[in-house]
Amino acid sequence: MGNIEKIRSTTVVGIKKNGKVALGSDGQVTQGHTIMKHKTRKVRKLYNDKIMIGFAGATADAFALFEKFEGKLEQYNGDVRRAAIELATLWRTDKYLRRLEALLAVMDKETLLIISGTGDVIEPDDDILAIGSGGPYATAAARALMKYSDLSAKEVVEESLRIASEICIYTNNNFSIIEL
Repeated sequence: MGNIEKIRSTTVVGIKKNGKVALGSDGQVTQGHTIMKHKTRKVRKLYNDKIMIGFAGATADAFALFEKFEGKLEQYNGDVRRAAIELATLWRTDKYLRRLEALLAVMDKETLLIISGTGDVIEPDDDILAIGSGGPYATAAARALMKYSDLSAKEVVEESLRIASEICIYTNNNFSIIEL
């Protein structure tokens, strides 16, 4: 069992710009050095399409966390911050959830958060969030595009993903992009 290679789901990037928010991901799932799938959807809308969520990491783990987060959103009437903090606390302390390997990117029109299994809830300073193996490349691209272009939030997400896909071997160019 210890020799089974991890399945990787890679780049997710979110942008808030001019009152619009967009979240996108590539579609590649990789196991070791093999591409297992080209068109996985790693971003979704939740809570009456008012909240967007994306994942990087083990796919099955991410779906389990999606469900838990959706439950927290219902419990806290769509309060993204409160739901994120409660999920992070549960994730860190629950014996079963503690073993899940994924990161979540969560957004609504005002809030961008990254949630980790170590109990971190991180709000980026610059209206850009990115997770996964291509996250640093997408972040760098998004920062330059936000500063030096007039692209919309959705266009910044798309171009950041494109740049990451040209650099990161775990990121492809089959993008899923959603916006609010």
